[in-house]
Amino acid sequence: MLNLFYKEPDRDRLIPGDRYPRALIRRIVRGPRRPGGQERVYLNLKEGLDRLGVPYRDNKFSYARKNPNAPVGIVGKPHLLDDIQWSNPILFGASIMSHPLADPDLLKKHPIKRILVPGEWMREMCEPHWGEVVKPWPIGIDVELWAPVPEEQKTTDILLYNKIRWDHEHYDDVLMEPMRESLRKRGLSFTELKYGSYKEEDFHQSLKDCRSMIFVCEHETQGIAYQQALASGIPLLAWERGGPWKDPEYYPDRVNYGPVSAVPYWDERCGEKFTDFSEFDSAFDTLEEKRKSGQYSPRDYIVENLTLEKCAQGYIDHYQETFGEG
Repeated sequence: MLNLFYKEPDRDRLIPGDRYPRALIRRIVRGPRRPGGQERVYLNLKEGLDRLGVPYRDNKFSYARKNPNAPVGIVGKPHLLDDIQWSNPILFGASIMSHPLADPDLLKKHPIKRILVPGEWMREMCEPHWGEVVKPWPIGIDVELWAPVPEEQKTTDILLYNKIRWDHEHYDDVLMEPMRESLRKRGLSFTELKYGSYKEEDFHQSLKDCRSMIFVCEHETQGIAYQQALASGIPLLAWERGGPWKDPEYYPDRVNYGPVSAVPYWDERCGEKFTDFSEFDSAFDTLEEKRKSGQYSPRDYIVENLTLEKCAQGYIDHYQETFGEG
């Protein structure tokens, strides 16, 4: 049986115990808490295991303490490694650590046997520091929840998905606004969603409404949102800038790794790519021509590679390879 652990960081700030009233106030002001991206990884993993009929213990900390030789899978943020004195051998990840330099002594401090990261380019970036301990593993997409709707129900031509991470003003000038203007000149209807400023149900409805999506992000380690779009049968025009990983905390003095990808899970069934605005119009024309003639099958790609069940099985495989048990 798998032993799985996940916990959101929730620390006191000003006085001991103040995290509890803060949580109550947040709930009153904002409504019920919504799962973040890393919690979604944990929830989707458990859902995939449930569908496979694979049993697991969920956050059974007392079991881990009483059985220090029992292997554990710690999913997500590294704070849980430090909150508890682990003796158990650990499968850690998929990890939200941005880079091994965030904690250079990670493997010395904890009994970690394998680290999972969301994709291959991130594995390559981490390998010089973690060696063969690091492996790629993506979380699955719920293809029942994220499913196509009939074409006649579509009301919008394009969903413009803006996930620019850094240099927002610069990229709005040289990329986003020129794309908006190009769509206007074509007489196309579009809606724009900016990452971090919408609810999941807004994104879900936008995918039901749109015929295709333009995905704009410097890089993704996995890219759950664009994969939810693919599962919904929406072909993408993706900004594939490539080049180095430009996290300003590390680049260029501490880390200079490349190339990165905005769509690390992808093939020709998913849509088209462009590197800068000079390629946008041509790539968009190709996208629309192929979409109208039915040449894309983005959902097939997700169903073949990234369902909840397939990715949960991938986690089981890592667990068994690491510990010799399931």
